[in-house]
Amino acid sequence: MSKDPTPELPPGLPVPIDDGAAGHLRGMPMPSVPLRSTSGGTVDVSRLPGRTVVYCYPHTGRPGEPSVAEWDAIPGARGCTPESCSFRDHHAELGRLGLRVFGLSADDPGWQREAATRLRLPFELLSDSSFAFAQALRLPTFEFQGRRYLKRLTLVARDGRIEKVFYPVFPPDRHVLEVLAWPGARPRVEKN
Repeated sequence: MSKDPTPELPPGLPVPIDDGAAGHLRGMPMPSVPLRSTSGGTVDVSRLPGRTVVYCYPHTGRPGEPSVAEWDAIPGARGCTPESCSFRDHHAELGRLGLRVFGLSADDPGWQREAATRLRLPFELLSDSSFAFAQALRLPTFEFQGRRYLKRLTLVARDGRIEKVFYPVFPPDRHVLEVLAWPGARPRVEKN
């Protein structure tokens, strides 16, 4: 099966700045919060052994529903579909490095299932629609038109403890390359 191309981001999007809102996360344990998954079950990322990548994104749009200019003006808001597609396209490489991948947003599971199917994602999307996971970690959020969204960031955990945080993430369509280039993503070689 051939891969769908990663959608392109429009030029001129505002670049998010590091406001320090994720500075406390490295070293924290992942909270034990069961998250609804596009597989139909729940996932508690705090209980997963090994290495786990959780890329958090604000909201996935739908084809034919154009993004409003006000959304595009929010630094870091635009680009959820391109980011998911780039993690899809590099999923095998991430797996070879022993990295399990999940996408996480506050979108409801039905909305996420449509996106996961349409984008042919080989990994699960997790719903934190109650913001229980986000509140437990004090993840950065923003509001738009009366609704709360997660700011874009990526957590890498080893055996349930956060060892790396990517924040802010920009551009989102190339962020997976940062994860792959991170020296900590390489398997550790034991010296005799």
